[in-house]
Order: sequence, then structure tokens, then C-alpha cells
Amino acid sequence: MLGLLTSQRLTRCVKACFKSVTQTEKCFSNSCQSDEHLRRFISENTEIVTGQSLTPDIKLRLFTSSCRFWFERPELWPFDDPYWAIYWPGGQALSRYLLDNPAVCRGNTVLDLGSGCGASAIAAKLCGAAHVVANDIDPVAAVATRMNCELNGLEPPVCVTDNMIDAEPEGFNLILLGDMFYDEALATTLHSWLNRCIKTHSSQVLIGDPGRAQFEGHGIRRLLHQLAQFELAESVREENYGLTSSSVWCYKPEL
Repeated sequence: MLGLLTSQRLTRCVKACFKSVTQTEKCFSNSCQSDEHLRRFISENTEIVTGQSLTPDIKLRLFTSSCRFWFERPELWPFDDPYWAIYWPGGQALSRYLLDNPAVCRGNTVLDLGSGCGASAIAAKLCGAAHVVANDIDPVAAVATRMNCELNGLEPPVCVTDNMIDAEPEGFNLILLGDMFYDEALATTLHSWLNRCIKTHSSQVLIGDPGRAQFEGHGIRRLLHQLAQFELAESVREENYGLTSSSVWCYKPEL
């Protein structure tokens, strides 16, 4: 039934079908259209969501079954894969942990790496972080993050669309990663980059993940200390292959 379509199915459609969009179209859509156009497009094709997550106090523009592209042919989507339009369980746990422990962010410089919808960046700002950077290589995600901050009555963070894990680490007190360990090669790259961040700047690293196989089976897992575990809402479980909980981990490498 179309009314029961979940983001689980949407994600499969994203991965399988959105690749048919040409690189030329993506370049035009992502880089060449105005911020005003992107804002209008996001407003028309998402819904403001509260509740049904671990952070009901944060408002976000997301895909729901009321949105056109929940049912539309994926090849009609004009941008890169819209990972920013789903509130993934690792990001939910990370944001909840920050809101429950505001001292972790208060007065610190914070990087939300792979920021997506910007929820963890929003949580960091709500907790009194001195400076927040949201990094996502999708320019549409950057616009969505700014819009979501405004929804929550906050000044947007600095939004960076360069791939920061290809660059020398900057001096952030706190680095947040939600749902970033979904691919083994990326996990290995992140492992190396995070080690450099900690060695160079003594950065604290917090990771949110619901226990995906790529995360649990990676070598970084033995270097993590679990800080919190949260039970996911039933709707979130259904959308994420039956995963029932999501945890926050502190990364402490043996340098």
C-alpha cells in the first residue's frame, strides 16, 4: 500500500534509481540554482516533522508519506541522493545525547561531519556551543540545514560543502558523526582522519550508530566506549530494517 511506504523503501530507490540522473543535470541543480530556488523546492517537497524521533523538541523538514517524492518516479528527482531528507537513527541518538548532556557542547567549537538534515548541529547550538560547523558534501543539505535551524529559532551554523576528511584537520573541540559508518571504505578513511584530529588537536569524537554491520565489524569498534543507548520509536524501527536501538560512542584511539 502506498500509504505505508517507508524511508527504508525510499532509501533503496535512492541507491538504485537516482544514479540515472546525469552529472550535467546534477551540476546544474546543485551548484547553479539559487539559494532561493532551493529553499522553495525544499519547502514544497518536504514536511515539517516533530515527534516520532528521539528529539521531538527539534523541528525538521523531512520526507514523509505526504510528500510528492515519496511516491514519484525517482529519476524525476533533480538533485543528488537526498540523504538529508531522512532523520537517521545514529543522528537521532547523537542529538538526544547532546540535549541530555549540554555541557558536552557548551562553549566548545563543534563539527557536525556528514551533517545531513543538521539535527546534531542544531542540538549543539541549543546546548550553547561557541561555534558550530555543519559539513555535508551535498549543497542541498546545506540549504536544508539552514532552513531547519531557522525553524528552531536559531542562527544557522557555518555550512561547508567541501569534503573535510580529504583536508588537514582543523582545531575543533568536538567532532560529531551520525550514521557515517555505512560503508567499509569510508569507515577506514574516517578512522585515519579522526586519529589525526585527536593527535593534532585533542578533539573529542562522538559517534552515533544503530549497530549496522559495517560499524560493528570495523576495527574502530574496539576503540569505542559506549556512552548511551536509546530505544527507537516503532516507526523508526520499521524504516531501518528492524534496528531497535541506537547508541552514542566516544572514540578513544590508542595513539
